[in-house]
Amino acid sequence: MMENLKWIDFKQQLQANPDLILQFQYAQNQWVDAAYHITEVKQAPITSVDCGGVLNSWTEVIVQLYEPQGEQQERAMQVSKALSIIHVVEKALPLNPDGIVKIEFGNTRFDTRQMLPKALIIDADNLVVDLRADTVQCKAVERGGNCGPDEKGDECCSPVTETKPLIQLQNLTADACCTPGSGCC
Repeated sequence: MMENLKWIDFKQQLQANPDLILQFQYAQNQWVDAAYHITEVKQAPITSVDCGGVLNSWTEVIVQLYEPQGEQQERAMQVSKALSIIHVVEKALPLNPDGIVKIEFGNTRFDTRQMLPKALIIDADNLVVDLRADTVQCKAVERGGNCGPDEKGDECCSPVTETKPLIQLQNLTADACCTPGSGCC
């Protein structure tokens, strides 16, 4: 399983495989219908403050798929067609290369949601984007803090506090090692 896929890496995988058929698997043995359309590409800059009071920011690039009712097609679109759509989008909206890729999809059997690419798999003539549901994370925990009551039972999602070492101060005038004429200075 891969970490969050960046837009630049996703696009490079597409560019490396223009002749393959682009398939999306949204659940175990559940595939986006071959008649799908890429209806839009969204760029969402996110700014948030988490439960620990820390400001966070990132960008998401969301590719929306639409499965039309009643339209029949034997094969899904070629990667080259998806790249031509991306080219049109990027002429109007420069996409953040470090944006996290999400695929937005839903149909009559599957509630619309944004999913993350779990893997990009070359299978014969197909480039398969295997999707997984996005999950909620607690950024305080990711930073080493806690998300819930601590040992005292009274704090939740506290920010990580950095423990600084204590410095021992010495009174240099009390030491006779450095007196005028001693040669130490």
